[in-house]
Amino acid sequence: MNRLTFLAALTLSPSVLAAQTTASEPHTATPIIAVPPTTLPLKRAPQRTTADITANDLMTRLYIFADDSMMGREAGTLGNVKGTDYIAAEAKRIGLVPAGDAGTYFQTIPLKTRSVDPASKLVIAGAPLTFGTDWAASGSASLPSGDLQAVFGGTLGDSTSYLSADKTAGKLVVFRLATPTARLVRSAPRVAPNATAVAVIVPSQFLGFYRRPSTFLDDPSMAAPGASKPTVVLVEAAAAKLFPAPLAQVTTGSVGNTVTLGVTVNVTPVPFPARNVVAILRGRDPKLKGEYVAIGAHNDHIGTSNRPVDHDSLRIFNHIVRPGGAENAGNQASAEQQAEVDDELTAWRASHPGTARLDSISNGADDDGSGSVSVLEVAEKLAALKQKPKRSVIFVWHVGEEKGLLGSAYFTDHPTVPRDSIVAQLNLDMVGRGAPWDVAGEDKDGGVIHGGPNYLQLVGSRRLSKELGDIVEQVNTDRKSGFVFDYAIDANGHPANIYCRSDHYEYARYGIPITFFTTGGHSDYHQVTDEPQYIDYQRMARVANLVGDVALRVGNLDHRIVVDQPKPDPRGVCRQ
Repeated sequence: MNRLTFLAALTLSPSVLAAQTTASEPHTATPIIAVPPTTLPLKRAPQRTTADITANDLMTRLYIFADDSMMGREAGTLGNVKGTDYIAAEAKRIGLVPAGDAGTYFQTIPLKTRSVDPASKLVIAGAPLTFGTDWAASGSASLPSGDLQAVFGGTLGDSTSYLSADKTAGKLVVFRLATPTARLVRSAPRVAPNATAVAVIVPSQFLGFYRRPSTFLDDPSMAAPGASKPTVVLVEAAAAKLFPAPLAQVTTGSVGNTVTLGVTVNVTPVPFPARNVVAILRGRDPKLKGEYVAIGAHNDHIGTSNRPVDHDSLRIFNHIVRPGGAENAGNQASAEQQAEVDDELTAWRASHPGTARLDSISNGADDDGSGSVSVLEVAEKLAALKQKPKRSVIFVWHVGEEKGLLGSAYFTDHPTVPRDSIVAQLNLDMVGRGAPWDVAGEDKDGGVIHGGPNYLQLVGSRRLSKELGDIVEQVNTDRKSGFVFDYAIDANGHPANIYCRSDHYEYARYGIPITFFTTGGHSDYHQVTDEPQYIDYQRMARVANLVGDVALRVGNLDHRIVVDQPKPDPRGVCRQ
């Protein structure tokens, strides 16, 4: 699943739509539940898969797909190529029809890397600022060095404070942030489209993110208005030099000092192709086989680190101190917590002598190896049916979700089947956990959500179509799947903004009804400890069977899923 805080996301559309209100499993306030020792091995020999969706088949697939040899499957790397080769080979073996580029299973996206040259300069009143310490920048085009007048443009997130467009032309327009989020920083060029450049005052920890090279789609159809102009980010101490008055007293329209700004942007292709895998199971009905039920997951993860860590100590530490994994990256251990970590690690070492290992590969077993292999299992089951669904099923394993939903954005902007022929999309992302000891997230009010024996989160199932949400509920009952659905994470205004953070939203922005299936977060999220031996394969099989059954129900309807909620603006900003 895509990170909320710093990872770049595409500009999507407003979606304060019909949030789910169906009752959920009660949330517990208990912060930590002990993890029983895993009984699964670190490595496992593959076995032949069957037409049925089984825990054994899923285990075989995930131990292959999330193996160290895949090197974390980061988009644009050899590891991701290996992962997508595996998916395509399985799609071919299953008998799916290729639906990528030029008769292949692959749709290659134009993924490139963009970085700002550290030699770029920002000089305020004759005093140069230090790149990477005082300031950083992003943008898709270089800006030749020149003098600009600084002017305060308002507070991003408060549209009533913005400076009128006629007063921004040719200026460096400076903004505050209503809340410190990357989404608001990205909105700055659109707020001041006539500006030569924009600047945003940010917390110091943002600079590390903006210093790093970023990946983007070199696709003019996806560029937001004003996106080519540089966005400068400054820490508060540096920004204070822009205006004669203290920053707290600066108001919209205040004129600041003259600055000299020159930004050099370097663009290079990624080393290896970044590929969606796209395949079709043809429907049986001559009139309806031109319509598609889409089922998807993302094939990428976050790659490797150049700083190996002790696997076991990190896993124990995160479970106690950072139960949301990367979501709680800033949490520091209290003295009591550190003592508990030390005691558990000592006990683990005593009972597992000689097993300590350094780890630098983020295998992405749950995120989203679990979804990717579950989609393969659904495909194998549906392809083996004697009576196929009336509608066709299109399976898309999206690349670049971890870099801002790039593969799903590209596929929905450049679909390999007519976009309006897709009647619904079912997305699986992180469906391999959800045990009582997993912190699956927080509700809107900050209450801790733990998993349970029948736990499953649904997101977005009624935001565009009440009918689709009803169908998921009906299938769960009719097929005796036994899940207790938790809709708390789908609440309007939820700070986690999950509805906007996985590939389903790229379909929803075009008015295609979606349901996002997930078992939620856990302490191994975006960590090197997200490995196959910690997955609940029986639960994964139940989730995959439910998704397959929902796809069959939608695929055999005598009508298209009814869209009865407002459609979003495909180019707007997604807010849950």
